[in-house]
Amino acid sequence: MLDAIRWDGDLIRRYDHAGPRYTSYPTALQFHDGIGAFDLLSALRDSKRAGRPLSLYVHVPFCANICYYCACNKVITKDRSRATHYLARLEHEIGLVACHVGAGQKVQQVHLGGGTPTFLNHDELRRLMRTLRERFTFDEGGDLGIELDPREADWSSMGLLRELGFNRVSLGVQDLDPTVQRAVNRLQSLDETRTLIEAARTLQFRSVNLDLIYGLPKQTPEGFARTVSEVIALQPDRLSLFNYAHLPQRFLPQRRIEAADLPQPAQKLDMLRRSIEQLTEAGYRYIGMDHFALPDDELAIAQEDGRLHRNFQGYTTHGHCDLIGLGVSAISQVGELYCQNDTDLNRYQSNLDSGLLPTVRGVRTGADDRVRRAVIMELMCAFGLSFSDIEQRFGINTRTYFADAWPGLQQMARDGLLTLNDDGIDILPSGRLLVRSICMLFDRYLNEARHSGYSRVI
Repeated sequence: MLDAIRWDGDLIRRYDHAGPRYTSYPTALQFHDGIGAFDLLSALRDSKRAGRPLSLYVHVPFCANICYYCACNKVITKDRSRATHYLARLEHEIGLVACHVGAGQKVQQVHLGGGTPTFLNHDELRRLMRTLRERFTFDEGGDLGIELDPREADWSSMGLLRELGFNRVSLGVQDLDPTVQRAVNRLQSLDETRTLIEAARTLQFRSVNLDLIYGLPKQTPEGFARTVSEVIALQPDRLSLFNYAHLPQRFLPQRRIEAADLPQPAQKLDMLRRSIEQLTEAGYRYIGMDHFALPDDELAIAQEDGRLHRNFQGYTTHGHCDLIGLGVSAISQVGELYCQNDTDLNRYQSNLDSGLLPTVRGVRTGADDRVRRAVIMELMCAFGLSFSDIEQRFGINTRTYFADAWPGLQQMARDGLLTLNDDGIDILPSGRLLVRSICMLFDRYLNEARHSGYSRVI
């Protein structure tokens, strides 16, 4: 893994298509309204019978201020009382779900996302975690993570989170240049971020992750390189480097961004190239799909050991768990069922007020989906694929089953993205940044959906 990625500008320009991020397969674009609460409860009963461990994702949608680039499901409000009303509905949902879970099914992972989870005050956070612990059986050695806005947290917040059992934290930074911050309405100082990292280290959190975004308005390669340098000096255990996808037709806040202020494609590529060089020189390993980690981080170790997985929470070591999503817009993956709660806050709350689970859409995987998902996840997480493993697991002939993908794979092999032989696929260092493009060859839904609604690979 020492030569995890190699920059090849010609290959990137040739294969930089729009496509899925593959946090699931089938992707969320295949979800439909034929899936509802009955399907979720049935899947939970199967999970209970099998005794599978659990992962919980809890969505808190509120933010006090709007960030113009944001594509998350969020509610912008200064009215903190809205969190109290939401928490009551969330507790009702937890109760409706938890009664279908077995006492022996331990929760090995919890993640609070948003929005801004610390929009909840200290008493509300205590109340939420108490409810979760009362209704589910926690593995006391498990991973408890939370996403934080450094402008909305301080030392006392970090102390509370540690008291509540949280041991992983992810901080949104995006960019440290004040000019860029003003262009996206997110003024945030380096000191605010550094303070929380120092608190996390002092309080012995297991892991600190920082999020950066390249391609934002007013960014320049030189300015972003300074941000990356400042971030490296903070020594986060993990770092996410996301490509900003400007889709104002889908995400209304992005309409406040002037298209003329966005960097040109060549500048974006330069930002990414420089960032990779800086991070590699600083000792970070490329995990895949925007993610970097220090060699002793659990994700890097899991990748070496073949235990890395990918789901709606990104790269994880908890792929063996059934994922239960709680809160507005939250997505669950229980057995072979993907399902999502209503994305509209009022409808979400109204359903629960009526005693109904807010599950409104999803998809159940078929036999073909499971084969293709296994292939895509292996490529995304291990940068390679053993044909014999897939054939033994699913009883197929790989060469025949994926005959439609073969010409594309052969072309990619000629272009130097991967090696292809009778044993399998090995994605070369020059192809790892383009792993999404490789996975797209195995995605049978792309011909139906075309590439609409997806961001570009790079």
